[in-house]
Amino acid sequence: MLAEFYKTGNVMKKSYVLMLCLFALAACNKTEEAHTVTPPISVSTGSESDKNMPVLARENNCTACHAIDKKLVGPSWMDVAKKYKGDPSAEARLITKVSKGGAGVWGTMPMPANDASGKKQDQMKQLVRFILGLAK
Repeated sequence: MLAEFYKTGNVMKKSYVLMLCLFALAACNKTEEAHTVTPPISVSTGSESDKNMPVLARENNCTACHAIDKKLVGPSWMDVAKKYKGDPSAEARLITKVSKGGAGVWGTMPMPANDASGKKQDQMKQLVRFILGLAK
């Protein structure tokens, strides 16, 4: 039908139809990235104390699995602080656990590595110190 119209129509109609087709093709030919919506960083909103969550925790997406005072996917940070309160080796062990990941201490759900490259050790140390400081 379009080919028949193109043969019999005037030049303006032909140009108009051709431009519409080109615009339609261009609109359909956008990359997948243009249609992808990036979700915001997950932040636990169920607790008043979560407003005190460190910026580093949000930037490293810790808040997707942890809240300060309630269990989500992983344990609450208050529970972690209570478990390791008074343990002098806890800071070093938890920095390693947060950096490299692990499983089995709080159930079967594994925690993924957050700094396998070792480039964010200062950030991991700050987060672990914040967590352990919750028990004081």
